[in-house]
Amino acid sequence: MSPLSRKGPPTPPGPRPAADTDTDTDTDADTGTAADTHAEPGASPHWRSHAAVLALGTFAVGTDAFVIAGVLPDIADSFGVSVSAAGQLVTVFSLAYALSAPVLGVLTAGWSRRTALVVALAVLTAGNVLTAVAPSYPLVLASRAIAATGAALYTASATAAAATLAGRRHHGKAISVVMLGLTSSLVLGTPIGTVIGGAFGWRSTLWFLVIAGAVAAVVVAVRLPAIPGTAGAGLRVRLAPLTDRRVLAALGRTLLAFTGVYVPYTYLSAVYEPATGGDSGLLAIFLLVFGVAGTAGNLVAGTLADRLGAARVIVVATSLLAVALLAVPALRGSVAAAIPAIVVVGFFSFAITTPQQQEIIVLAPGAHSVVTSLYQSALYLAISLSGVLGGLALSGLGAGPLSPLAAVLVLLTALATHRSAHRRG
Repeated sequence: MSPLSRKGPPTPPGPRPAADTDTDTDTDADTGTAADTHAEPGASPHWRSHAAVLALGTFAVGTDAFVIAGVLPDIADSFGVSVSAAGQLVTVFSLAYALSAPVLGVLTAGWSRRTALVVALAVLTAGNVLTAVAPSYPLVLASRAIAATGAALYTASATAAAATLAGRRHHGKAISVVMLGLTSSLVLGTPIGTVIGGAFGWRSTLWFLVIAGAVAAVVVAVRLPAIPGTAGAGLRVRLAPLTDRRVLAALGRTLLAFTGVYVPYTYLSAVYEPATGGDSGLLAIFLLVFGVAGTAGNLVAGTLADRLGAARVIVVATSLLAVALLAVPALRGSVAAAIPAIVVVGFFSFAITTPQQQEIIVLAPGAHSVVTSLYQSALYLAISLSGVLGGLALSGLGAGPLSPLAAVLVLLTALATHRSAHRRG
């Protein structure tokens, strides 16, 4: 056989066909080398753009969860309750989220991820409509629970989809892009919602959330590819991560860390009241600064977690966060001192998010949708606990001790994570 016959027939003259853009390789942005993105089932060379679509939904979810902190005084005045009582809206939302996330993760594991994501945003939006028109405080509490179930299903499905599309090589980066929507909600969504609430009332803030959720649902439905679920797996198989002590320990550390993060954030208006003087515009600026710093922390941590390992990033971030939180009581008396404190606390608070998720996904690589829902459950249980603990501390001791209490919790997280990493080798 001649060399020509072994190579195949020559290409006929004329225009070349367009190259297929859906190739099996992706260029690693850090090394400039080609990486096999289809080495794992479902991985896509276009994971970055898909993760950006998913981030639009986490922006809506994050704004929904965080903006309540900016309009708590308005809600309290509207229904004649105290600020600490109004803070239980955060508790109810977070508790409903925590309880529904693992259940919905199992029940919808066989669904297409795109279907699960669109349904989740629809439920979130419906809950916000009910909140916006609710005539009484108990109905507001109930409607927040409905919105929370949609938020729970969306975030767990989005991080699972991002991890699947990116493949293990880029887990950290893909999750950090999805979480960019969450931190962007702190940068844009929460301050905008706070300003709208200050100008037109807190119900206008809820209508802003309705629009954000509806837009995100349309974009996800149109732009995200179909990602199959795990049909055929039984309930026992889907709940298998709950029998893994490493997964349970990681969930415990998540609970501890984010209780510490959200104790001062939920009551940020009270913590920094000496600096803001109750000015909602200045509070919105503080929330904006926190969000910008958190966005930077999330992106930096996602890249470092891929390179250095999730546990190492968690230990460093929580240790430095503890130091910053201990300094807050001395810095909250003026705007000039409070803003640098908010920058540091915001940066390291959200430097934990991506590594924590990456760690738990690596521990259970075959159950992305289930373990991410368990992670979200632990996260929002932490937010619920932060609302209760913070409310008790605020009522009994004032806002001063909130940050030192949070510092103790995140420092315990650093120690537990270091010990776990040391055991693993």
